[in-house]
Amino acid sequence: MKKSVRKIGIIGVGNVGSAAAFSVVHQGICEELTLVDIKEEKAVGEAIDFADSVGFMSSRTKVTSGRLLDLKDHDIILISVAGEPLKPWETRLDLLKGTSAIIKEVIPPLKDAGFEGIYVVATNPCDIITYLTWKLSGLPRNQIIGTGTALDSSRFRKILSEYLHVDPRSITGYTLGEHGDSQFGAWSHVTVGGKPIHEYIKENQNEIEPFDFDEVIEHTKREGWNIFNRKGKTEYGIGNALAFIAKSILNDAYTICPVSVVLDGEYEEKGLAIGVPAVLCRTGLKQVIELKLDEKELALFNYSANVIKENIASVEL
Repeated sequence: MKKSVRKIGIIGVGNVGSAAAFSVVHQGICEELTLVDIKEEKAVGEAIDFADSVGFMSSRTKVTSGRLLDLKDHDIILISVAGEPLKPWETRLDLLKGTSAIIKEVIPPLKDAGFEGIYVVATNPCDIITYLTWKLSGLPRNQIIGTGTALDSSRFRKILSEYLHVDPRSITGYTLGEHGDSQFGAWSHVTVGGKPIHEYIKENQNEIEPFDFDEVIEHTKREGWNIFNRKGKTEYGIGNALAFIAKSILNDAYTICPVSVVLDGEYEEKGLAIGVPAVLCRTGLKQVIELKLDEKELALFNYSANVIKENIASVEL
């Protein structure tokens, strides 16, 4: 029986796209990986470099460069295109004008070529670009996934683990909302080893120094900037997040991950994509997990949703 070949394409092989490509190749997530960039020679060089590295890996992913329409038959396309670099006084939302223009050039030709796979979007501002990708692609919402608060939630658990003195993988918890300044922590659903966080802290108060929950969230929001201000970019965290989502989809893993998805009544919202826990499988989005948020969290969710919707409304389609 002939085995189907799993194909992933990456549009934009700058820092994030290259890091995602390395993670895909290193983990052997697919059999073929195609790199596409507006700077074609950059994509060619990256493909050759990756091909040289495969001899030292356990995987045998075939890495090539190509043009946009070469991706029309791929299973997944990872979008990591970027506009002008952020300035220190700007937020991710300030990137919208530049990145939305790029998305308008990228998605329609793939639609016309008949692309029927799944888009995974990392381009900022992620939630707005995810929604625009859905609108421009003509695909069902289950086939459009943004990285959303996946990386933020990983940072959140990492930071929290330093206060609690446990492995971050022993913590279940998410930040929800915009991948940006209006995100918030869903504290009412954070557990440590299966116990609600407030209960865990109370039982271990002699070993855990008091800390401010709000400061944990602020630290989570700043963490990307902490990296950017030191090295001028972020790449490995978000690159691995892209690869993780692609792997969950191709493996039909039914993984629950906080990602940006288009809502259709969940959380009483429509007309936007926003970071919420979701089940990922071979067809993309299987189910949105609706957490029962407390009153404060619900207000924060609604505020974040409004920030996203206001920015969506500013883009002409």
